[in-house]
Amino acid sequence: MPTVMALDYSAGCVNFRDVGEFLQLIAGKSILPPGKLLRGGKIDYVDSLDDIGSPETIINLRNGPDQHNWPVKTLHFPTSNTLEKYNTSDGQVRRWLNAVVASFEADSLQYPVLIHCTSGKDRTGIVVAALLSILGVSEQSIVAEYLLSDGEVKEEWMVQALKGMGEPETYFNRVDLNQVRRNLVHPVE
Repeated sequence: MPTVMALDYSAGCVNFRDVGEFLQLIAGKSILPPGKLLRGGKIDYVDSLDDIGSPETIINLRNGPDQHNWPVKTLHFPTSNTLEKYNTSDGQVRRWLNAVVASFEADSLQYPVLIHCTSGKDRTGIVVAALLSILGVSEQSIVAEYLLSDGEVKEEWMVQALKGMGEPETYFNRVDLNQVRRNLVHPVE
């Protein structure tokens, strides 16, 4: 039986990456500009914003607040640890996910945006998958990007989440998806 290594949360930001850079490697084309969307785990042990891509906005998906008071825009979208986030057909998950995605409508959102939770794979993975789905990224590429995360990740979990979301226009019917797309794909200035 293989040994499962625990993630070292004191070594910085676990599972940190620039989604645009890795998506370009996976898909072989530019879909999301590098430097727009960053993802990772908790940032309690990060010493400098430079260590995590110098985000201008931090979206915290954990239940508790971040330990730092950096001079950047911060948004907090907590959700219960008992809620199964991969079950995107659940009403509570859908409301939570819609609220997070709706934050990307705002022209005032500053980029790069760092989305993080504790491990940077489950809650963060679902939010990143939703945003990539809105951009029209293939299921295969979304799953491949998700599977780059260390820790327990399973292809079938992400496939279930994407199936539960279905068509973005229906799932996110109260969000201006065209505005979200414009904000995400507009080059970093």
